[in-house]
Amino acid sequence: MTISSRSVSATRRRPGPADAGSASHATRPLRTAPSATWGPFCALRGGVILLALTACSPSAPAPTSKPSAFPAAARPVATIVSPRWSNEDSRDKAGESIEVMNRAGVTPGMTVADIGAGEGYYTIRLAARIGTKGRVLAQDILPDVRDALAERVTRERLDNVSVKLGTPDDPGLPENSFDRVFLVHMYHEINSPYAFLWHLRPATKTGGRVIVVDANRPTNQHGTPPELLKCEFAAVGYKQVDFQTMPSAGGYLAAFEPSGRRPEPGAIRACKR
Repeated sequence: MTISSRSVSATRRRPGPADAGSASHATRPLRTAPSATWGPFCALRGGVILLALTACSPSAPAPTSKPSAFPAAARPVATIVSPRWSNEDSRDKAGESIEVMNRAGVTPGMTVADIGAGEGYYTIRLAARIGTKGRVLAQDILPDVRDALAERVTRERLDNVSVKLGTPDDPGLPENSFDRVFLVHMYHEINSPYAFLWHLRPATKTGGRVIVVDANRPTNQHGTPPELLKCEFAAVGYKQVDFQTMPSAGGYLAAFEPSGRRPEPGAIRACKR
């Protein structure tokens, strides 16, 4: 399989032909809202909730640190060579999503985020796993990709999924909200990893984990060496709590939890590749 890449943080698995010809959803019922902790809804399209990067009310979070406050990545950032990592049928035949969710400890009722959701391969399967009492927040940084995923969520009537627009250096997730945050086949394409991880850090609940699935090869070859991954996470105040090789997903699965205080942006030191 050929691993896709992106020049920014969340553009993998873009909409394919199967998603392009969906019928109008103007008469479909509105999807149920996310939990109150996710804030108000800033846009509606195709009958599905679309969450903007920040809330629309006066209670919106304060502005976050600018990317320039963080060190640049001291390693290459992969560029886009394909709109998707692989097709969904081949990934299912390899048992990828089931194995990833099992190893990540995803159970019914959890609240999870799929960052760089693209076409929604993991979004759809996470929604089935966590059930009606759980929630999935799917995020992407491209409006057309986000909208196509919203149409798919509506078409498949996934009432436990909301779709969100983020930015390359900030996923824009609400604080203390997620049991698991997934970064699948996309970490090597994050243009500003320290800013991204710094903004991501408050989103996990106590005991929550960030799950990274990637290939064990240099970032300019569409993977991330495990020691580099561990170093970049540690620089922003995460500890690695799990690491497993995983051929069915193209490489490995690593899990991280916030540890200690989040460092000030100026105190972060870039890791050497």
